[in-house]
Amino acid sequence: VPELPDVEGFRRQLADMLPGRRIRRVQVHDPGVLRNTTAAALGRRLGGRRFDPPRRHGKWLMLPTDGPTMLVHSGMTGHPYYAADGAAREPHERLVLALDRGELRYADLRKLRGVWLADTDAAIARVTGPLGPDALGLGLPAFRELLTGRRGRVKPTLMDQSVIAGLGNLLTDEICWRARIAPNRPVPGLDSDDVKRLHAAMTSVLRTSVRHRRVPGLPRWLTGVRDEPDPSCPRCGTRLAQGRVGGRTSRWCPRCQPG
Repeated sequence: VPELPDVEGFRRQLADMLPGRRIRRVQVHDPGVLRNTTAAALGRRLGGRRFDPPRRHGKWLMLPTDGPTMLVHSGMTGHPYYAADGAAREPHERLVLALDRGELRYADLRKLRGVWLADTDAAIARVTGPLGPDALGLGLPAFRELLTGRRGRVKPTLMDQSVIAGLGNLLTDEICWRARIAPNRPVPGLDSDDVKRLHAAMTSVLRTSVRHRRVPGLPRWLTGVRDEPDPSCPRCGTRLAQGRVGGRTSRWCPRCQPG
């Protein structure tokens, strides 16, 4: 499931290959991934354009050209990537932009989100909806201010893209586990030290995850055991609890993360 680290990995790969490349041809193999345009309009508006450096905000990847900006939200299974001419195809390839060297491809099994076009910053904002500051590099004072006055529970608040952009289900469970805070704990009940631990955990988890270009299942990471048949806490050995928090399947340690 692409979260901030995955999308940042997409951005870094494309940043090495896309800037200055001219779009020669647009091939739409499945128009089901196009959200606010048609195959014909996409080809007409992008043909002949050159890519500028890609950007990312939260889980959104922005691919600006010297004309429109192509926005990609990978949903659950999307994967934009650069490929050399003639490289083997990935399964479920939906869109190919043939460039003056290589190709930009988009593969997506479930097609839950997809690709948009936007001409202005205002149009981009209408597509993405309200986004809070990006989680990567967010400082403690700003993090503390974002949580001040919030009435919800910790996990749904951290996953609210209008509060903090980029955190998904795996990241948020990992962050809460490392901070020893139950995901269903009310935000107003957090004290200053709790917020500081949450921020430190977020910073550490994101730094490592971005390096791996995914949320890694490393030893002594909750992510590494959460999908086992009967997982135990990597820290204390207690059987992990499971439940739905904010509508999402969540794992936590009832001993390390008391409610």
